Amino acid sequence: MSPPLLKLGAVLSTMAMISNWMSQTLPSLVGLNTTRITTSDTLTQISPKEGWQVYSSAQDPDGRCICTVVAPEQNLCSRDAKSRQLRQLLEKVQNMSQSIEVLNLRTQRDFQYVLKMETQMKGLKAKFRQIEDDRKTLMTKHFQELKEKMDELLPLIPVLEQYKTDAKLITQFKEEIRNLSTVLTGIQEEIGAYDYEELHQRVVNLESRLHDCMKKLTCGKLMKITGPITVKISGTRFGAWMTDPLASEKNNRVWYMDSYTNNKIVREYKSIADFVSGAESRTYNLPFKWAGTNHVVYNGSLYFNKYQSNIIIKYSFDTGRVLAQRSLEYAGFHNVYPYTWGGFSDIDLMADEIGLWAVYATNQNAGNIVISQLNQDTLEVLKSWSTGYPKRSAGESFMICGTLYVTNSHLTGAKVYYSYSTKTSTYEYTDIPFHNQYFHISMLDYNARDRALYAWNNGHQVLFNVTLFHVIKTEDDT
Repeated sequence: MSPPLLKLGAVLSTMAMISNWMSQTLPSLVGLNTTRITTSDTLTQISPKEGWQVYSSAQDPDGRCICTVVAPEQNLCSRDAKSRQLRQLLEKVQNMSQSIEVLNLRTQRDFQYVLKMETQMKGLKAKFRQIEDDRKTLMTKHFQELKEKMDELLPLIPVLEQYKTDAKLITQFKEEIRNLSTVLTGIQEEIGAYDYEELHQRVVNLESRLHDCMKKLTCGKLMKITGPITVKISGTRFGAWMTDPLASEKNNRVWYMDSYTNNKIVREYKSIADFVSGAESRTYNLPFKWAGTNHVVYNGSLYFNKYQSNIIIKYSFDTGRVLAQRSLEYAGFHNVYPYTWGGFSDIDLMADEIGLWAVYATNQNAGNIVISQLNQDTLEVLKSWSTGYPKRSAGESFMICGTLYVTNSHLTGAKVYYSYSTKTSTYEYTDIPFHNQYFHISMLDYNARDRALYAWNNGHQVLFNVTLFHVIKTEDDT
């Protein structure tokens, strides 16, 4: 007896799931949940009316009141045969869904009771076996227990009667589903099958146009700086930390260089997470001490300013050797033309989407900033631009898409105050504020892969997010 009851409960639950699926999914298959339906040259707009209607109410097994509401009708053209059919279809699906929901609320409670009765019936079966084995000595006792169990099972009879009624209701639902199938067939014949091949071609064409548009995007212009995000607190007030903008997506190594002088130790971490936890993976002992904090890792090599000189060093992490070194002609060094905070920050090495750069000052340019693009292999100066901004008045600077951005201070209240475009050889004064949370910035470099500014902020390693404005290329730009 119990297995059929279990199966009946499963059938009811399954039918409820199927009907609920149909009420939610069928409208989307025929376009009922879209904002417009296009047929031939006519465009019919569908918009919801205000107001909701209570469809039915019921009580759940815990005695709570449940109200079911029906979404507002869709405003369809009454003269459109397809619209009337779609509206009738939606009403049928809603009626079926709500009826099954009420049925399911009732049968769930009864089904739990049936499960309880099933356990008791199994116990009765064991009792009968026991009576068969020892009918003389235990006859009276066991038959009394049997009578009590049967009394407990009497309420099951109306439950079974209710299941019979529910089975008839399910038969009606099956008939509704068959009618629904007929309606869908009629709609398909009138509207016609969707041309998925044509739709796919339109998607392909759209993707192609988007790719063409992306190719026309020029390098970005800095519009906003947000943050900072504090990654770690470590080291002295001055230092540098960085990742390689040309590294692959799986390569997230971090390099850490504490202090601005009298140090040759570079610490490497396999990831930001390892950097935060202090899980150091490797240590490099450079052949020379560095000056300042304006180093850069680019394409697997470290570029830094050799202490007490204007010599730039290229050091390979893979081989542990110096690959190139070159004097930066006329560049001031050893606190001749540093940033406002000092710290032998005369020569600032940086990288962006275009390549490798050096920012410094010379006597020939009256102590104003000079920008030089470098060959990453030989360190040869490819081209230089002389600006009119005094290097000693700059808090820090960084390159984005060939444009140098200069801050007016390294202290609280600093902002990006000046920019110089190497593409147009022009400058402008800007007003882009950012939050100097820890009052003293001694390193600020842009990473093109992360689209972020790495900063050393008074012993805090922080990140700033940048917002760039992209311009569409014109035919004159190509």
